[in-house]
Amino acid sequence: MTLLHFDCFSGVSGDMILGALVDAGLPFKDLVHGLKSVASDAYELKCRKVTRGGVAATKVEVVVREGFRAPLPLSRVQRIIASSQLPAGVKDRSREVFDRLARAEGAAHRVSPSEVQFHEIGVVDSLVDVTGAVLGCHLLGVERATASPVNLGVGMVDSAHGTLPVPGPAVASLARGVPVYSAGPARELTTPTGLAVLSVLVREFGPLPTMRPTAVGYGAGTADPNGWPNVLRVFLGESFPAPVGDTETVVQIETNLDDLNPQAYETVMDRVFAAGALDVTLTPVIMKQGRPGIVLAALAPREKADAVAAVVLRDTTTLGVRLQEMSRRVLPRRLESVRTRGGMVRVKVAETGEGGIKAAPEYQDCKRIAEQSGRPVRDIIEEAMQAFTRQGKRKK
Repeated sequence: MTLLHFDCFSGVSGDMILGALVDAGLPFKDLVHGLKSVASDAYELKCRKVTRGGVAATKVEVVVREGFRAPLPLSRVQRIIASSQLPAGVKDRSREVFDRLARAEGAAHRVSPSEVQFHEIGVVDSLVDVTGAVLGCHLLGVERATASPVNLGVGMVDSAHGTLPVPGPAVASLARGVPVYSAGPARELTTPTGLAVLSVLVREFGPLPTMRPTAVGYGAGTADPNGWPNVLRVFLGESFPAPVGDTETVVQIETNLDDLNPQAYETVMDRVFAAGALDVTLTPVIMKQGRPGIVLAALAPREKADAVAAVVLRDTTTLGVRLQEMSRRVLPRRLESVRTRGGMVRVKVAETGEGGIKAAPEYQDCKRIAEQSGRPVRDIIEEAMQAFTRQGKRKK
């Protein structure tokens, strides 16, 4: 699978995306040819090599010959994209970018998206940046896109609406749900167009995923602040199959017990679970001097580890516990309910990847029905599984 990762350590803008894609191997002539049907009489696309803060990069620039005679509403921009010769998927994503831009600008100015006006020269620039970025990914065969957290910049910025804090209102609106931070020179590093494109193309934000890069590209921004590499870096290459399950960090709380009355084990385990433990086990061991003992081990989320440790120290005879952070991989899971003759039973369902699932009825639900009905608990478990299987077939 072809993976594209955006490294946004100096923010992101539409022209930076275009430059980075070309620098990573997108033929510039193919980009120009593909964009011919998008307001081609109004602009010229130029490409040159530049340096930003000691980093060699590609600068793709939209040189606007003329703007539209009047500001354009969202509906008109969408019609321009729809009437172009761009591939259908490129059209759909480009229109989605402008939908997001209009919602962000509308939120910033307290108007509905349909009332947002894209102004003259700026709309030509945005049309080329947006459709060019989406088309560039299409031409490179990108199947999956990821990105780092986005640097928004710091300080204040002058705009047509006056002096505004960085990020401006539109970028701040678009940043909802995206990992962002502020660093670097006192200037705006991320533009609304760049962040809107990123929010449509990218589905996962985080560190560089495991991949085999075939190209690295650097796209230059217009500004060249002293001592700062104002570039967007992209990694293009082959991704590895995603691992099955999600990885999370937990804390293991562990202690040795050799003088606790075994009758207390049940109460201790109940209280450890109540304190937030994910799992608790008791393992028989042989301790020093040949004494038999028990190792109590509990797994808890980081935020619950202290509470779990406190229960173990308070409710057992131990004088200390061992704490160790570790990673665990868990399958995505959900609960579904099925009806049995004795009542509703919850079924825990885990997805194993490629459409496979594991399912297990919740024991406590089955135990409750067994106690109320006098039937064996194994019969309730089997009935719940049969009901779950039938329910799954009906959904198909």
